[in-house]
Amino acid sequence: MSHAAPSWLTARQSGALIHVSSLPSDTGIGNLGDGARRFVDFLAAAGFSYWQVCPVGPTGYGDSPYQSFSAFAGNPYFIDLAELVEHALLTESEVSELRDLPTDHVDYGMLYHRFWSILAKAHRRFDPQTFALPHGPSFHEFYETQAYWLDPYTTFMALKGRFGQRSWIEWPVEFRDPANIASLKLNPAEIAERSRHAFYQYVFFNQWARLKRYANERGVQIVGDIPIYVALDSADVWSRRANFHVKADGDLDAVAGVPPDYFSETGQLWGNPLYDWKHLEKNGYKWWIERIRSSLELFDVLRFDHFRGFADYWVVPSHAPDASEGAWETGPGISLFYAIERAIPNAKFIAEDLGYINETVFNLRVQTGYPGMKIMQFGYGHDDNNVNLPHFFERNQVVYTGTHDNNTTQGWLDTISGENRQKIFDYFDLNDNPIAARIVQAAFASVARLVITPVQDLLGLSSSARMNTPGTSVGNWQWRLDPETFNRLSEDFTSTLLALHLRYNRVDDTQQRDYSAPPEPAAELTPIPNS
Repeated sequence: MSHAAPSWLTARQSGALIHVSSLPSDTGIGNLGDGARRFVDFLAAAGFSYWQVCPVGPTGYGDSPYQSFSAFAGNPYFIDLAELVEHALLTESEVSELRDLPTDHVDYGMLYHRFWSILAKAHRRFDPQTFALPHGPSFHEFYETQAYWLDPYTTFMALKGRFGQRSWIEWPVEFRDPANIASLKLNPAEIAERSRHAFYQYVFFNQWARLKRYANERGVQIVGDIPIYVALDSADVWSRRANFHVKADGDLDAVAGVPPDYFSETGQLWGNPLYDWKHLEKNGYKWWIERIRSSLELFDVLRFDHFRGFADYWVVPSHAPDASEGAWETGPGISLFYAIERAIPNAKFIAEDLGYINETVFNLRVQTGYPGMKIMQFGYGHDDNNVNLPHFFERNQVVYTGTHDNNTTQGWLDTISGENRQKIFDYFDLNDNPIAARIVQAAFASVARLVITPVQDLLGLSSSARMNTPGTSVGNWQWRLDPETFNRLSEDFTSTLLALHLRYNRVDDTQQRDYSAPPEPAAELTPIPNS
């Protein structure tokens, strides 16, 4: 592995961050249809080269994309139902039940009660012998290729249905043991449920492949997010128990989290099971390699969330009330990434090396050669000569104004208080006009090869547009880019953003896009008022 910048990160480029769920649509949640393609068109026209999303797996209680029922499956909520209407698997009147759901946020409760019954109707009309979606494998070809994860996942979801959606650790003991999976006798309803979930995955993967092709043809690559941990209540833990420190009955002696930090005074108690890294190393990290190879079918670049956990990770006793009680243990280190490189050479990765980073974590990232991350909002608050200030940035880095876990940059500016407020306002020249656009511009002007900006910051939206507040379980993951605001973004901001790319040389000439004679730009990005 090289210590130099990776070959994919040699040009000055930029990207935008918005999760699929936040895209505009008229069915209650963003999907892989027209809204996603229109967003790609906006990115290409405005000069962006990357679109970053959060994890796209199926979500359960809490709706967090970082707590999924599978590290391999896609979220059926993201299926474009309009295409199923076109193929006569649904009727327009059936889909119309979703039309009165909100467009500015996701009402997961209402969505849950309406969406699944509609999608089940599509499956009842689906004939795998005669039906095939365009530009992809048949259903049987898809199932055969993906069976290594699809078999246990569909069985897991069928049994969750049988046992009232409860976690597998609450199932009867004979259904908890992965050794019994092959011999489980499913009833007809469960067999039908397995078939339904397989159909959902077939549609999701087909639609995603076509969206990715659409984006790539327009010079936009998709950045995916790999959470370091998986949920306890997941097909991965249920069916591949040996990879995790989980007792036979599902109990845990210790769980994952992070110590007190910028986001929380008591740390973050994630509750995920910890890996048995010794077992994983003995089998050549097979599960991790399968996971990454599968993810690279969906994404062009992968971001390792909580990269520091591969160097050392925070272990919290399962009985602890919060994450302040814990201890560091040694992770797999460079051996994992050597195994990945041997199995999947030339893959593109970003290391989320945030938090309190020690020398071990720093050296691991340098060994891998992966670009690390810098957050503009972290420039002040930890120490005076903070490495998150732009004049300390390096080329082999990915700079964000904020992430899905931060307040919006405008919300941050509106709420800064104390001694750091004047430092921040002086540094970013905000005293006359404290707007997020100044922070965005400073990120674009930096030496970092890649800048990724949340769409909320491009729009200058306030705290009401925040996506997630770590350490809380209510009100997260709901924000959406409603159609009216998206129209204003694409109509009013495209030329200004393109001018910003050209000014700071963040247009990738290899994409051969036509940027001739862009319209005269506005002096600054003018915030769109919150509706």
